[in-house]
Amino acid sequence: MESKQWRVGIFIFDDVEVLDFAGPLEVFSVTSMENDSHTPFLVKTVSEKGNMIQTLNGLKVQPDYSFDNMPVFDILIIPGGVGAREREVHNEQVINWIREQMQQVELMASVCTGAFLLAKAGLLTGKKATTHWASLERLEKEFPEVIVQKGVKFIDEGNIVTSAGISAGINMSFHIIKRLVGAEVAEQTAKTMEYDIVL
Repeated sequence: MESKQWRVGIFIFDDVEVLDFAGPLEVFSVTSMENDSHTPFLVKTVSEKGNMIQTLNGLKVQPDYSFDNMPVFDILIIPGGVGAREREVHNEQVINWIREQMQQVELMASVCTGAFLLAKAGLLTGKKATTHWASLERLEKEFPEVIVQKGVKFIDEGNIVTSAGISAGINMSFHIIKRLVGAEVAEQTAKTMEYDIVL
């Protein structure tokens, strides 16, 4: 197995859903190759201005980077929450940043209502996508160009992967690990986390 290391960036913002970003962060962070000889994913958080953010339930998180000083990421994860669907979807700086990042990353992924930000950036046009079950109809209504899928944990469209609500981001993360470094590594990571997955 090649010893590539992917830089994973996770976008965070005020009123982000905690598990939307913390779930994938945990999955990618604890992943290691055979005999712990190599860590395939280097995970960092980024916010628009680099200031401390407050999550939906009041947890305060200090991002590693701002848009201005962040490194180039290979994988970018866009979580959801009230902050995504009510504020960031209307933030042109964020939408433009996501659009620009799509030109650089190997893989763009959303969790829950983070799909609204990808849709607003025009990245889901003509593609299948999913989001939290309570926001599926809104996604269909506001972005008719998106082929909204119901009753699935995640949708893999090649360079874009979207997942359903909250804990589904964990399932999506295991799928990405399986895709990039193999089922055996994904299964070992799930065992480490005591998380039941079906690959």
